[in-house]
Amino acid sequence: MPLSEHERKLLAQMEEAFLADDPRLVSTLTGTRLYPGRNRVISGVALIFLGLATLFAGLIVKTIPVGILGFLISLAGVTLAISALTGVSALRASRTPGGKKSGKRSLSSRMEDRWERRNFDK
Repeated sequence: MPLSEHERKLLAQMEEAFLADDPRLVSTLTGTRLYPGRNRVISGVALIFLGLATLFAGLIVKTIPVGILGFLISLAGVTLAISALTGVSALRASRTPGGKKSGKRSLSSRMEDRWERRNFDK
């Protein structure tokens, strides 16, 4: 039996509240990772080190094309790591209720709001 429009809206609101209340539990239950860009950041850092090693190898051998290749590899690693980090921060900002950042409020005020939502918004 399909859900009515009112029930769909209510279910969507419940899902949003659940996600805002405990994102770790949601990620555990759904099987999605909390930090999806972690592998890309690690790959970017690895590329940076590989590029620096290639760059120094080019300096030791005194071959300019090898040094340029090392620089380009390092540049690709930096680009990959930064794009992964900005993607994660944008994802975190979109998870906060109302799209506003919660980092500017104190911990105690956030905990008070959470307590009030749990106990009084039933």
